[in-house]
Amino acid sequence: MNRYIPNQHGAWAMLILPFLCGLSLSGTSWLHIPLFVCWLIMYLFSFPLLLWIKTGRATRYRHPTLVYGLLLLPLLTVLVWIEPHLLWYGALLLLLFIPTMYFARARNERALLNDVLAIVLFCSFVYPVAYIGNAINWRITSELFIMLVLYFCGTAVYVKTMIREKDNRFYYRLSVGYHLVWLFLAGWWNMWMLVPAMLLLLRSLVLPRYQLRTRTVGLIELGGACMVGLSLIVLCLF
Repeated sequence: MNRYIPNQHGAWAMLILPFLCGLSLSGTSWLHIPLFVCWLIMYLFSFPLLLWIKTGRATRYRHPTLVYGLLLLPLLTVLVWIEPHLLWYGALLLLLFIPTMYFARARNERALLNDVLAIVLFCSFVYPVAYIGNAINWRITSELFIMLVLYFCGTAVYVKTMIREKDNRFYYRLSVGYHLVWLFLAGWWNMWMLVPAMLLLLRSLVLPRYQLRTRTVGLIELGGACMVGLSLIVLCLF
């Protein structure tokens, strides 16, 4: 099953939060259901595809790639048939996915730039969700997109200080400095975001000093994602 189910746990938060935040900005539509299912299968499809590109092991990754591709094709056809403007979003996704394929081929998918591009790709999903729900305030939608990108970029840098770049003083300073800036921006955007931003800054300051298991780091980040996501959704609703 490790050929079919992604092992990048942090990506699940990036998969779900933009969808929920987009829903909080707009009305609900039955089309949101196939849209999210399509989004989920696209992510599942990209997982074996990128491993195929990275390793060149066609016999191992061809079957899951074809399975998800065959599931994806009719869903994409239906969505584009009903909402042709989604083709423009598809073109944007392809443009953002090309560098990801390059990093996979170079076996450098853990590069920070690749993380940032993936974050932008995931968070951009807030736009089609809001569009399907007939959101009328695109300024707030864009602000929400930016806040999601800033949060996940900070998480990417912080996680590196806990695992791959542990004891790297440059990454530690980058993480703390980034969260200080994010604290200011989050408070400027809405004062109620100060609490989650301060907690995230505190964890970037303190937790790298401890030897935490990867699973523990992931669980803490899951809690952080829930906290930030809930804060953004409540702010959008009220």
